[in-house]
Amino acid sequence: MHVPEFKLKEQICEIGRRLYNKGFAAANDGNITVRLNDKEILCTPTMVSKGFMKPDDVCKVDYEGKQLAGTRKRTSEVLVHLAVYKNRPDVNAVVHCHPPHATAFAVAHEPIPKCILPEVEVFLGEVPIAQYATPGDQRLPNTIIPYVKDCNTILLANHGTVSWGPTLEGAYFNTEIIDAYCRILIIAKQLGRINYFTEKDTAELMKFKERIKIDDPRIHIKDCELCGPSVFSHGYGDFVPEPYAFPRDEQEPTVFVDGAACACKTETCATPAAGQPDIEKLVQTITDQVMASLTMARAG
Repeated sequence: MHVPEFKLKEQICEIGRRLYNKGFAAANDGNITVRLNDKEILCTPTMVSKGFMKPDDVCKVDYEGKQLAGTRKRTSEVLVHLAVYKNRPDVNAVVHCHPPHATAFAVAHEPIPKCILPEVEVFLGEVPIAQYATPGDQRLPNTIIPYVKDCNTILLANHGTVSWGPTLEGAYFNTEIIDAYCRILIIAKQLGRINYFTEKDTAELMKFKERIKIDDPRIHIKDCELCGPSVFSHGYGDFVPEPYAFPRDEQEPTVFVDGAACACKTETCATPAAGQPDIEKLVQTITDQVMASLTMARAG
């Protein structure tokens, strides 16, 4: 459905006001883009508060970031948005901002836990954390490219969030969802404990996502342990933050008969995680030591 350009500019200003009023974009923080066609993208200007933009402030750029129109200079972080558009032809809008609770997780390098809230499982799925890079050039967009195809929201380490979707409001809603979820997690942790779904519960949510045509990489991986290690733990990059505030050992373990079916894009369950002892070898070592001591005692 074609939307007139001026109408899209008005929508960008409205979403900017929501970001500012929610406290997601302090001062001149944040940026918003909308795909106009296969050659042009509308984007917010630099050094303008998102809460007070007017349609005439909105810029136009091409897919390399070159400014084509607008009385104000385009945001320097448009390159992050372009990384999404170039890798996701189904995406028509991108929102970047600094929602406080989600950004707290990004600053702490705390992975977003899963299998806790159904709405998050359905509408967001797993949310990765991209490695920190200085904003303003191609280094920052390069950090998100490995993840873009398999998610719709990402945390930028020590920076903020980027969310995208087929519509501008949908991209913004993903931002609202991740910050509300992080806020709930922080409050629940203060109460003392976090309760998780079972694998069966999560499998039902994956089937629901399939029915309503929302993709999730876990749907496509055979025998994936839905609530186990993150699908983003291996094969996406070297930056793999470990949970500290929300350790996985709080979660009820899932038993698999076939060790090779334990995780998504990870080594098998039979292989101990880095830094973890191999229990079978440890038992064997202790047994050998005990037998050696008994032998020496008998010899004495």
